[in-house]
Amino acid sequence: MCDCLVALPTATGAPFTLFAKNSDRPPTEAHDVVWSRPRRDDVVRATHIAVAPHPAATLGCLLSRPRWCWGAEHGVNEAGVAIGNEAIYTTLDPRCAEPALIGMDLVRLGLERGDSARCAAEVIVDLLERYGQGGSGHDPGGAGPRSYWSSFLVADPADAYVIETSGRTSATERVTGVRAISNRTTIPAFDAEHRHPRQPVERLVDPRWHASRRVLSARPVEIDAVTMHLRSHRSCVEAGWSVCMHVPDVEATTASMVAELRADGDPHRAWVLVGHPCEEEYVELVIGDELVAAVGDDGATILRWEDRRGA
Repeated sequence: MCDCLVALPTATGAPFTLFAKNSDRPPTEAHDVVWSRPRRDDVVRATHIAVAPHPAATLGCLLSRPRWCWGAEHGVNEAGVAIGNEAIYTTLDPRCAEPALIGMDLVRLGLERGDSARCAAEVIVDLLERYGQGGSGHDPGGAGPRSYWSSFLVADPADAYVIETSGRTSATERVTGVRAISNRTTIPAFDAEHRHPRQPVERLVDPRWHASRRVLSARPVEIDAVTMHLRSHRSCVEAGWSVCMHVPDVEATTASMVAELRADGDPHRAWVLVGHPCEEEYVELVIGDELVAAVGDDGATILRWEDRRGA
């Protein structure tokens, strides 16, 4: 489960896009924030399969990722592209798919290879069509295997896109002003054709999705309001299924990010944490040279689960 939202400059009233996401994962799963430096690959070994390398150097990326997998739940790259993904369910059963790319792999690949929101969205769709989607999105040695399809929110300082998938099938919608996604299909035609008929979206998903949309309806959309929303417990019908999620032994928010993607030449910024947003403080990071200087050319782990959870 997750919640993700974006406000373009027409909604922030400023020369930047705001992007935000809470990552909901198994409660005991370790989650780290890392800087992945640019590199040239001979081969890319994603979580379950290998994919062809990018012909050019990858982009430096700030990645928030479960420790067990190669991919990332959300992140922002040095070009000011941010991506987050959501688990969604459709009429196609993901448990029947052979191991392939998972949504988190596609997030990282889009960030490493896309220097604009449009380019990153095209990377995700192209790789999805070439390699397919499948395999567990949960640590098989931890909470146990669990497969799902993914939706994505992809943004840059001036543009944003929603991508929804079912297997290799996808639909892309360009964002106008603001957009929120959660654990359900939301693109009208795709939703009508592919939504799982028995998914309890009315109880477990729609309250969070509608709460995100209400936050985005205020003008201007401001960082403080978005951050407060990510810490919120008000957006639920079922106990614990809020934007800041606390469902014992099932799902919990284990990481969060707010990104300011600048269109005026100022550096892009991100505020990140691991753990529950209602309990932890965001750490501000400047994307680019200052972050590289802080962590070193070889990249580094910036926040670790142990640092925030006292393990």
